[in-house]
Amino acid sequence: METEKAREVIVGFIREKVREANAEGVVLGISGGIDSALAAYLAVEALGKDKVLGIHLPELNLTPAEDVLDATEVAHRLGIEFKTIDISGMLTAYLENIPDGDKATAHAKGNLKARIRMSVLYYHANLLNGIVVGTGNKTELLLGYFTKHGDGGVDILPIGDMYKTDVWELAASMGIPEAIITKAPSAGLWSGQTDEKELGITYKEVDRFLSLLLEGETNDVAKNTVGITKEQADSVMHRIKTNAHKLKTPQIADLGHLR
Repeated sequence: METEKAREVIVGFIREKVREANAEGVVLGISGGIDSALAAYLAVEALGKDKVLGIHLPELNLTPAEDVLDATEVAHRLGIEFKTIDISGMLTAYLENIPDGDKATAHAKGNLKARIRMSVLYYHANLLNGIVVGTGNKTELLLGYFTKHGDGGVDILPIGDMYKTDVWELAASMGIPEAIITKAPSAGLWSGQTDEKELGITYKEVDRFLSLLLEGETNDVAKNTVGITKEQADSVMHRIKTNAHKLKTPQIADLGHLR
């Protein structure tokens, strides 16, 4: 990808979508990871620092201290308004008031955290007459590696057509701190979680595999070209198939033939 051209397109996209919404600015979650850092840098370039609110939403005793520090560093470098809001009390309130909340699995609890964060971002967007900027990349979107109505619940996805490897490249060219670029990607939904460990494949491998599939190569050709195992390829294909619904608007039963 031509990173500088992509940068220009994304900056223009953000400006246009804010203008179309007649919004005063944007709100985005800054996790301390590379995707949100890049989205924040691009938003500031598009709109100026005074029209960007960054919110870090850690969970007490789970979110690594380095994520808090890195999120704060991004906001400081950009000079944007920045809030840190601990979600642990909100999560506890949910689980204490939901029937069978004490039976929540890691998966159910993780998705709930993502949806709490989404609600907080939209609350602040409503206060400021802003729109919510998502930080998902193309790799995550194709794999469905996000929470529906959680981190997937946003107004725009500026880096949604950039593979994770593209994100790293553009981030480096924009001067994002090296510690953030080289940090192991993680959704931070439970202790010890990392993206590549959960996916069972590296981002470099899965990005190449996905790009070959989109170019029209067969599963077998793409698998052999990248050099991944059948199990890895099958896992990726399973994720694509079972999570396809996440990229669609809610399906409506067609009653046209009854009229």
